Formats: sequence, C-alpha cells, structure tokens
Amino acid sequence: MYVGFMRPIDSVIQRALWRVLTSLSLASANEIRGCQQCRQALTDAFLMPSVWWTDHLRKSNGYFGCEVTRDGGKITGLSMWSLFRTKKMNNDRDYCWSKFNTFTRWISETNQTGILIFDTQKHTPHPFTTLTPEAHLLGDPFWVYPYILDSVSDLEEQAVWAIRDQIRPIEKGEEQVGPRKSQPNYRRLHDIARHSIHVTETLDVTLQTIERILENHRIYMNPSDSALLFSRADPHVWQEIQSRLSFPQSFLGSLRHRSIANEKRLQNEIQLTFQTVARHDALIMMDDSAALKTLAFVTFTFLPPTFICAVFSMSFFNYDQSLGWRVSGKFWVYWAVTVPTTIISAALWFYWQRNPPSRRFQDRVDAFSRGLDHMGSV
Repeated sequence: MYVGFMRPIDSVIQRALWRVLTSLSLASANEIRGCQQCRQALTDAFLMPSVWWTDHLRKSNGYFGCEVTRDGGKITGLSMWSLFRTKKMNNDRDYCWSKFNTFTRWISETNQTGILIFDTQKHTPHPFTTLTPEAHLLGDPFWVYPYILDSVSDLEEQAVWAIRDQIRPIEKGEEQVGPRKSQPNYRRLHDIARHSIHVTETLDVTLQTIERILENHRIYMNPSDSALLFSRADPHVWQEIQSRLSFPQSFLGSLRHRSIANEKRLQNEIQLTFQTVARHDALIMMDDSAALKTLAFVTFTFLPPTFICAVFSMSFFNYDQSLGWRVSGKFWVYWAVTVPTTIISAALWFYWQRNPPSRRFQDRVDAFSRGLDHMGSV
C-alpha cells in the first residue's frame, strides 16, 4: 500500500495514519481487510465507506464511487474510490494482470488531498511517486484522475498491441501454429483468443468507469450548478479537468475498436486453420477413395471367374474322358438353398441400415424418460 499527501493533512488524521503505516506500509488490501484494527484506523482517517471492504468489490473487475461528507448542511469533503484492471500477454503462456486500486480523500476547506494506493506492483508503476501536481488544479477533487487514466491508458495500449504482436506473425505465415500445417496448435490459438477477450473486457469496463467519473465530475463540480458546487476552483479549472478526463475516454474508445479487430482477425485465422486442415483431410480421403476404387475394380474383375470356378468345383459336376460331363440330378438343391439365403441376408442388411441397434436403444431410453416425467407430473 502506498500513501501520499499532496498537502499536509491535519494532525488527527496524520497521527491515525502513522499508527497504521508503521506496521502496514507494505501490506496488501487483502491483508488489511483481515486486520480489524487496521481497517478501523483507515476508515477513521479517510472516512472510507464500509462498502469498500466488502468481498464483492474485492472481486470486481472495475468500478468508481464517490461520497460527499457534510458537517450539518455544509459540505466538508469528497471521498472517491476506483479500481482499474488490465491484462497483458507477454508470450504464449505468460501473462500478467495489473491494477490501480485507489482511494482519495479531498477536504474542501483546505484543498488537501490524501491518496491511498493499494496493492502496488513492480510492473505497474503508479504516477504519484515523483508527481508534482499543478497547484491551481488542487481545488478540484477530480484532479487525481487524469494522471491515473494516463497510466491506465498506457497499460491498455501495451495490452492491445501485445495481442496484435501475437496475431500478426500468424497472419503473415512467418510462424506456424503447429509442427505441421496439418497439425495446428489449437491450444495456442485458444489461449490468444482468451487473452484477447479479457483485454476487450477490461477496455469496456474502463470506458464505463471513465463515464461514471465524468458524470460525477459534472454533477459535483459544474460551475453552473450553484446548489452542488462546493469547490472554490474557478470555471476554467473545471473545464480543464473535464477536458483531461475526456481525452482518455476518446483514446480508449479507439483502442477498444482495435482490440475488437484483433479478436476478429484471430477468429479469421482460426477459421482458415480449420479450413486448411479440412482440405488436407479431404485430400487424404480422396487418395484413400482412389485406392479403394482400384481394389474394388480388381475384386470385380476376378469375381465372375471365381464364382464359375466355385460352381464347377462342386460335386454336382463330374467330368470323365470317356463319358464327358455329367451333372447330378440334385443340382436344384444348391439353388433351393442359395436363393432364399441370399434374399434373407439382403433383407436383414436393409433392416439393419434402417433400424440400427443404437437408435432402438435411444428410443427405449427416451420412452423411459417420458414415463418418468409423466410419473413426476402425476
């Protein structure tokens, strides 16, 4: 957890934060959630709402919330909390999630801003370590978010282009997706598609979150609405912050279209891979079919002589040099047995083709299921 103050905060909050930071300066948000004393200290110091500590916010993929604090009828400050997540694919099997989990507390009387950044990561540097804010912007509590959105935009751009860098070599044919074209690496294509979907999801959520930030900035800081205005900032500051918040929305909106294009390009490559494999298999089947045709022709060529040899080799026929050919008077028995047997065999084959055992078994299962459903309805 990183804690920063853009201006010195009052002594009560400073003492409360010092008690927390002496033991939890490197703790994660999940560890703080498990420490009731730490949670209470942060809640008292920054007036954090109880919803921030809930489990469903911890598992969320992004959000923005704000809450006005009042002393009687006077507005004393504004608390804001947000979460941004991004996912970057480094290579085929390596990827990393990044997030900005921030909470800010702005005090209207002194224009002081306290910033909590939870779960800082080495590969996700936040912009507040070396930041020197512009003094004239501190009267607008939303001055923090242009800096956060700039960092989020940079991470999202890296994530989208990382997906593109995986797809482009496949499109150009410079990189095979498997050991042979007939054996593509479907698992790799699936992984790239999965990461691409996640990148588009984070962009959608980020754009939705920015829209909520802009909406709340218009509600609370619009100079034309004196009923809600509690900042002493001039109208030019409001316009400047509004403009700085709007630009990342436009940039990320365009980046989202590129991410969607990445998904479509990848789907196109997957379909091409399937078609290539299907064509390869079809060619193999054609070769097998040609071989079977040759075998069938050879069999058909020798079938008549084989049948004739079989018939004349039976004991119904007898050849003697002095008497010549002699045919048994019982030769009709051969035909009496052969013809009915052939008809029965053909009939059984046709019946088997029209009513296979698997279909009859499935019909019995369906009938049994319908019977159970009927019994249940009764």
